[in-house]
Amino acid sequence: MKTLYLLRHAKSSGEDPELKDFERPLAARGIKDVPVMAARFQDRGKEVDCIISSSANRAKTTARLFAESIGYDVEAIISNTELYFAGISMFLKTASHVNDSCASAMLVGHNPTVTDFVNEMTNSDIENVPTCGLVELHLSIDYWADINTGGAILEDFDYPKKVV
Repeated sequence: MKTLYLLRHAKSSGEDPELKDFERPLAARGIKDVPVMAARFQDRGKEVDCIISSSANRAKTTARLFAESIGYDVEAIISNTELYFAGISMFLKTASHVNDSCASAMLVGHNPTVTDFVNEMTNSDIENVPTCGLVELHLSIDYWADINTGGAILEDFDYPKKVV
């Protein structure tokens, strides 16, 4: 059994029109939301063995803040440029290359791919994974290379504005 977490980057700032999309930072609300989501993650007794993030600024910052909040080594975060403009197939490929010693992994990325990937993996119909939304998928596999669409169980779906 493997567990895959999908974390959509936190709310980003659009204040500087000169910045390219890839470079956009987190907004104040995004910076505030990440530790809240990390605390909820820990309150449920969850842990993650591997974090892989899009290399876009807002995703990397989200991954770093989340890691710091849960005591995960920030230097161990893997940055993957292919997750920036990724589609479902790239998320699947990235997950399939996780080291099998990891029982759990987290991909930090962007919409619409995060929502599309969750729906494809679980045969769900989630309309939108909001910014800083966190999804937990259980996979009935022993090896990450065996990951495939449609084979996951949606265990949890949390987001900052969800009443808990």
